[in-house]
Amino acid sequence: MSIELYMIRHGLAGEHGSYPNDEERPLTEAGHKKTKRVAERLRDLGLKFDLILTSPLVRARQTAEILYTTGLSEQLEETRHLAPEGRFEHWLAWFEDWRKLAGESLAIVGHEPNLSTWAEMLIWGQSPGRIVMKKAGVIGLLLPAEGSPAGQSDLFWLSPPRFLINVNSG
Repeated sequence: MSIELYMIRHGLAGEHGSYPNDEERPLTEAGHKKTKRVAERLRDLGLKFDLILTSPLVRARQTAEILYTTGLSEQLEETRHLAPEGRFEHWLAWFEDWRKLAGESLAIVGHEPNLSTWAEMLIWGQSPGRIVMKKAGVIGLLLPAEGSPAGQSDLFWLSPPRFLINVNSG
């Protein structure tokens, strides 16, 4: 049995120079609206996560809260492992502990370049820089239920928000 991992990049946020502390940059109004539409589409597709794990930075936390309030999960937690300075090895150790609790579907909300780099590490065991992730985009991976997922995971979904929002829902 595999574990579904959904990697979701935070939505469009305020400009870098507009905030003295980068960690405090919030989603813009457009970023909030687009992220909400993505979350609603994920819900309409029948997705449900055992846990939404997020970076503590405001823009990621707001994105995770939109996913949470849309009904995609009943659990929301934050961790510094998903902050921009977070390290793959630390998140991987957290994941291996979480996996023992019999979780089947996990969403993580974070930042670039971490998410695309980590996805590549999970798929290929290295990061050739081939995956590009848009703001509010989604990567779906199947991770093995046992053993290290690094280099052993399968990509099943890579979608920019535009595709999720514009795809015919009928």
